[in-house]
Amino acid sequence: MSNGLIILASLILIIIVVVQIGKITELAARIRGEEEVQLETNRRSGLFMLMFLIGFMVFVVWSAIEYKNYCFGYGPHEAASAHGPELDSMFNWTLFFTGVVFILTHIALFWFAYKYQGKKGVIASFIPHDNKLEIIWTAVPAVVMCFLVIRGLVVWNDVMADVKPDEDFIEVEATGAQFLWYLRYPGPDGVLGERNYKLITGRNPLGQDWNDDANLDDFQPTDLVLPVGKKVRVRITARDVLHSFFLPHFRVKMDAVPGMPTYFVFTPTKTTEEYRKELSKYPEYQVPSDPNDPNSEPLWKTFNYELACAELCGKGHFSMRKIVRIVTEDEYQAWLKEQQSYYLSSIRGTDEDPRKGELLPIEIEQRKVEFDTDFEKAVSATDAKDKVLQLKHLFFESGSDKLSDQSRYEIDNIVAALQKYPQVRIEVAGHTDNTGDPAENLALSQRRAEAVKAAIVAKGIDASRIVAKGYGDTQPIDTNDTEEGRAKNRRTEVRIIQ
Repeated sequence: MSNGLIILASLILIIIVVVQIGKITELAARIRGEEEVQLETNRRSGLFMLMFLIGFMVFVVWSAIEYKNYCFGYGPHEAASAHGPELDSMFNWTLFFTGVVFILTHIALFWFAYKYQGKKGVIASFIPHDNKLEIIWTAVPAVVMCFLVIRGLVVWNDVMADVKPDEDFIEVEATGAQFLWYLRYPGPDGVLGERNYKLITGRNPLGQDWNDDANLDDFQPTDLVLPVGKKVRVRITARDVLHSFFLPHFRVKMDAVPGMPTYFVFTPTKTTEEYRKELSKYPEYQVPSDPNDPNSEPLWKTFNYELACAELCGKGHFSMRKIVRIVTEDEYQAWLKEQQSYYLSSIRGTDEDPRKGELLPIEIEQRKVEFDTDFEKAVSATDAKDKVLQLKHLFFESGSDKLSDQSRYEIDNIVAALQKYPQVRIEVAGHTDNTGDPAENLALSQRRAEAVKAAIVAKGIDASRIVAKGYGDTQPIDTNDTEEGRAKNRRTEVRIIQ
């Protein structure tokens, strides 16, 4: 039998049952009298209303107590931001007043259904007008609403205040798109670069203007990572449709509107680990995090703050969840050092790079940091092979001992290091690949080493602290059978002499 026939048969059966019940009711009314049946129905309905009232109120109270530890603002879910308690307090006051109204109106609704049930010989009173009653039910809600609105305005003005020019804060940008969040942090310069929607491409999803120097050190991390106790200003925008930037545990919610940037300022007050410890005190969070695996870690250990989209932005809305990590200041600084500029990692040297072939200030600074780190390690090393560092950014014109123009920055790094360590002497070692005559390679490597020494001495370093030595092709560090290997063998090194 098909599903259609089954449904049709079921409908016919239901109609037959309803008709038969009607006939039975009609027959009973004839036997006992319609008035007596109606009075019995009234008594039964009134009693059921009273029973429902009691059961319903018990359920409401029980469910509030049973599930309070899962609700924001209660149990372990107190606000994790500085402004959060104000919002929680406002909601609690609203819940108090609406809760009183909820309880009183439900008691009145069901109690009146019981108390004023239809009875024989009782006639309802007709009250066309009552000034006192109308004043009460107009004045009381008005006073309560004034209290809630005024308090709400005070909290709104406090929560939505922007940062002051002299305040210390972190600025982060969040851009909603179908269906993910793009996060952007400023680099060491502390400034987010300019954007233009006309510049958006697959490689440049935010439309950053690479001619703006402020964009060169901006980075785009996977997670939202913030230090505890530090004020954060989030720039919020959208790339396509309406989204909503929602950090529930921090009581942060602001719409992300295409073409209309908004913002939200908040200060995290609990690290992720601190919040987990709070959760661990409650039995509700001791259960396995995976219901299908009783041996999985407890729920509190797997907790993470989250960034969600609170707007129905399309079929992929669910995938807009991002992890939010609140860490200590030291952890945050360590995390910052691990981040790489989006420009340098994804744009540099591509067809979208308007600065191709140009050495940028950020690259000069990064090379200096890298050189200083390597030089310090070499100075403190005890093993002879660890006292050698390669000058990765020092180059010569092909077949010549003339230093390239960009090599001056590496020379400056060497000079600064020797000034920092006045007791250190170095050997500048020149190396070549095995292409050509070995004697000529040896002579070329010697001239190159001496050229580096001369450049360093010209910057004010005593010549007695530097030894120039050419090794030709006698000390390769890779095979000379490939171009890549030969390129590695053509190098200049510094060896620490103490």
